[in-house]
Amino acid sequence: MGFSERLIEIIHCLNKKWSKSFGYGKVKYDTTREVNAPNEHPVKAIGWAARGKSGELSPFNFSRRATGDYDISLRVLYCGISHTDLHFVKNEWGMSKFPEVPGHEIVGVVTEVGTMVTKFRVGDNIGVGSLIGSCGRCEMCSHNLENFCPEMIITYNSLYYDGTYAYGGYSNIMVVNERFGIRWPDQLPLDAGAPLLSAGIAVYSPMKYCALTKPGIHIGVVGLGGLGHLAVKFAKAFGVTVTVISTHPSKRHNAIEHLGADKFLDICNKEGMNAAAGTLDGIIDTASGVHNLQPLIAMLKYNGVLVMLGAPREPLKLPVLPMLLKRKIVAGSSIGGMKETQEMIDFAAEHKITADIEVVPMNYVNMAMSRLAKGDVKYRFVIDVGNTLTD
Repeated sequence: MGFSERLIEIIHCLNKKWSKSFGYGKVKYDTTREVNAPNEHPVKAIGWAARGKSGELSPFNFSRRATGDYDISLRVLYCGISHTDLHFVKNEWGMSKFPEVPGHEIVGVVTEVGTMVTKFRVGDNIGVGSLIGSCGRCEMCSHNLENFCPEMIITYNSLYYDGTYAYGGYSNIMVVNERFGIRWPDQLPLDAGAPLLSAGIAVYSPMKYCALTKPGIHIGVVGLGGLGHLAVKFAKAFGVTVTVISTHPSKRHNAIEHLGADKFLDICNKEGMNAAAGTLDGIIDTASGVHNLQPLIAMLKYNGVLVMLGAPREPLKLPVLPMLLKRKIVAGSSIGGMKETQEMIDFAAEHKITADIEVVPMNYVNMAMSRLAKGDVKYRFVIDVGNTLTD
């Protein structure tokens, strides 16, 4: 299951719980009160929000909770723009709660810490990704898999434990429990590192879990966008041979000369596809559009694994017979838990892995969304929140 699909599942669960009470530890909170009450917290904040499914964002005044004992308050400096943000502001999944302040690739600087916080100090750089809460007591949480917790709380379009609505990183400040903050290495750039908090962990986690990190193995990467270009970079850092698989031959030069892929394969080239049959140990499929899985499965060796990270709007046809004959696997993946996300960030810093980005001011966000929908970015927009978001 890809992260976008996981978001859909979690939000459906949250919608069912909005009329009930649920707890964190021994504390119970009532979630029946009005959602989207911007003035019920004491700390004033400003962000950019979509008010309806047109997806148009504009300045929005709201509030954040005060810093609790285990909380960190931070000033947002940069926030990446992901396809998930685009889906939510346009209500393409039919579950957006407006006003919608997106953003889950957040990097900032700590401005205040709670009395019980031990992980951060004022002045530290910090990352906040797709998670801001989990139950802390289930089997998944105990195994550092908060991303699979039944009560996982995503960074926006969800309810926090106190029953108030969560707003994302297209805003000037954030408050987060220290468990969900990522320590930021000094050598990792803040702007180009921000997309790692979602796109980076989305490709790193399945590569680790599916044993696609062993030097000498050969993997394919389908799609060369925000996730795909990072998949190539991480794979090369692991010492893996990489073939980029695309429907756009024009991407060959950038894939090989800039990103360091070993090979490029045009999926429309039947001769090339036939020659590649049975050559790959695994494939990371980042394509979000409807596409044919048959040629990808044909490229796998026996025991090979095709990992789906995109979330096409329509179900894909799965050819079962080729899987049966060679014991091939089709899998899905989400983001990682907090421990693995920290591991990924540290690995990226050590190997100088960053996203290829275009930094934009806050007031460019609507144009950036429009260009993102057309695939007109190499490969990630990042908002310079700290310098361009004004009251």
